[in-house]
Amino acid sequence: MTTTSNSPQDPAAAARRQQRLEELCAALIRAQSAQPAVRYRGHQLEWQGRPYPLRAPHLHPEPGLDDLGSFRGVADAIALRLRHQDPALHLHWLPAPPVARLVFELLEQLRVESLVEDHHPGSRRNLHHRFSAWSNQFLASGQTESHVGLLLFTLAMMSWVQLGGGPLDEPTEMLIESTRMFLLREIGPAFGLLRRHRQDQGAFAKPALDIALCLHELVDGLQQRLAADGKAEPLSEDTRKAFGLLLELEGEGDQGPGSSPAEQQARLRQAAEHLAYRIYSDRFDREWPAHRRVRPELLGRLRDSLDQRIREQGLNLNLLTKKLRRLLASPVEQGWRFGEEEGRLDGRRLPTLVTSLADRRVFKQERRQPRAEAAVTFLIDNSGSMRPHMESIAMLVDSLARALERVGARVEILGFTTGHWNGGQPLRQWQRDGRPPEPGRLNERCHVVYKAAQLPWRRARKDIAALLKGDLFREGLDGEALLWAEQRLLALPARERLLLVISDGCPMDTATRQANRQDILDLHLRQVASRLEREGRLALCALGVGLDLSGYYRHSQLLDLDQALDNRVFDEVLSLLAKARAPGRHS
Repeated sequence: MTTTSNSPQDPAAAARRQQRLEELCAALIRAQSAQPAVRYRGHQLEWQGRPYPLRAPHLHPEPGLDDLGSFRGVADAIALRLRHQDPALHLHWLPAPPVARLVFELLEQLRVESLVEDHHPGSRRNLHHRFSAWSNQFLASGQTESHVGLLLFTLAMMSWVQLGGGPLDEPTEMLIESTRMFLLREIGPAFGLLRRHRQDQGAFAKPALDIALCLHELVDGLQQRLAADGKAEPLSEDTRKAFGLLLELEGEGDQGPGSSPAEQQARLRQAAEHLAYRIYSDRFDREWPAHRRVRPELLGRLRDSLDQRIREQGLNLNLLTKKLRRLLASPVEQGWRFGEEEGRLDGRRLPTLVTSLADRRVFKQERRQPRAEAAVTFLIDNSGSMRPHMESIAMLVDSLARALERVGARVEILGFTTGHWNGGQPLRQWQRDGRPPEPGRLNERCHVVYKAAQLPWRRARKDIAALLKGDLFREGLDGEALLWAEQRLLALPARERLLLVISDGCPMDTATRQANRQDILDLHLRQVASRLEREGRLALCALGVGLDLSGYYRHSQLLDLDQALDNRVFDEVLSLLAKARAPGRHS
């Protein structure tokens, strides 16, 4: 089965397929490695909340190019590494020179892959398939035409065969034959020990290190000789990519734009942790109920329009309610059922045993009714770029709120924007104060309550329609909005709390970005979201409208609103809520 290439006309569908593939791979890794703290975030693998680097060259399949078997092979390889490798011991032996580090990483990865159990033939086939696919791609790229590329490729093929990967095809055998004989003269004694010590990481590391350092010297000497002859042959970018030279230790290496995505994400998280977020002035901040921002007659027309669109969609609200009840509800005691033939003895009916010997209905049973003792907050980005999507979002949130209320959950619908474009009164105050450096946020915050938790949907239905008044939308301060929603949600009495963010991108306030470091709002969002996920007092998840938000939120789902709002969309939202659920706490 192959993954089809994604057409440029459907980037949202391609992103959803990629996200689904990453979720499946992460689930497979967790199951086979018995490591529950494995997941993908921002398309980067994480283990125990930290980036997990994949430094072996064949562990980087490309969506649209590699088939599903390659992705399964990579997942099996990562699971074996988590099971059979001591990370601290690995770092102890890891050499510093880039080429030596590459070779050592490759040998260690092939070692753990050779430990796949005989009763897992499917995993063995997946590993063989992935390595073969990578080697074929490397050959097709023409990188073996360079001396360095052929040397590294030959070592990779030799080591794979030595550690039980399988025989090579005849063309590959012929290609590497002379280089293999040369390498065996250089690394023969150490190479012969690899298979003998593959069960012992520490014993394996010594010959692997000798081989890695020897390859480093060979490559360095080869390049020096070629440079002296005027035939300099630096390691090409294609070879670097094919062999995955992403080998800088965490916290080291290039800090420029050429660093790997995993390193960039790690630096962003570190910067977010140390951010001291400031608000220049909160005197002008406002929190509004939605009906105070829209004229009553217009609000009525907007509600009629929203109802009409929902009817046209033909949503089965009863089915949605049943699905939410299965997801959130738990049995709650609702008194007793009397006159039962089994259960607890009912003292009030004991005389029946004397007056009617055949009547055994003298027992009572607890009556339990499934009920969702949960509080759910929808936090909706009211920035200007959300206007084209707001009708679909309003239908989605309105339908979910009705269904959640039916199963007994408390529901809040909140929105966030700013008072002005490009700064407001805080900006003017800052200018009057002489423009001190690093002023912090320079726009007034505007938070909108479309439905409060204590109001039933029937009384709040008109206010929800204010979501369609798009000319009130300006810019977004996502981090502060998360703090506000958290405060309100934790104040609600509930056994379980869920916060669902709906947004189409990163935070934006032009005035704040121009007067501070440009990523101040982005880092603040990361800082707040990371804290909420770490504390676990509520379950945090996000729907990205046309944009992947996994770089900000641990649990996210790409939402495609270009198509009809059908059961598929609601099923995706319910699946996201199921993944994000965490035990709630009473305030």
